[in-house]
Amino acid sequence: QVQLVESGGGLVQAGGSLRLSCAASGRTLSSSAMGWFRQAPGKEREFVAAISWSGRTTYYADSVKGRFTISRDNAKNTVYLQMNSLKPEDTAVYYCAAATRGAAGVKAVDYNDWGQGAQVTVSS
Repeated sequence: QVQLVESGGGLVQAGGSLRLSCAASGRTLSSSAMGWFRQAPGKEREFVAAISWSGRTTYYADSVKGRFTISRDNAKNTVYLQMNSLKPEDTAVYYCAAATRGAAGVKAVDYNDWGQGAQVTVSS
């Protein structure tokens, strides 16, 4: 079983940037698709971004397209989410997730292992 630990969350003003990291331990993720999801208070968890095992294929939610970038470093067993031009509506707990397959998916059921989450708060 893999353990995922998110870091890099915090409080930022609207228009600012943050970079989330997701470090994995327990098994290598070099053959696994990875995803980022988020959950705002009172709302359901929603898809943010996903990346295939190779990094060649990425998917983004329409709400973050052009502002967020997902990337990975398989040598470090780490996935990143660069978030630019942040908006108050991006405020949420962000979760990293790992799949057992290499193809990226946009649904929560596509992923088997989840981190504990990192709080991102964007002030207006």
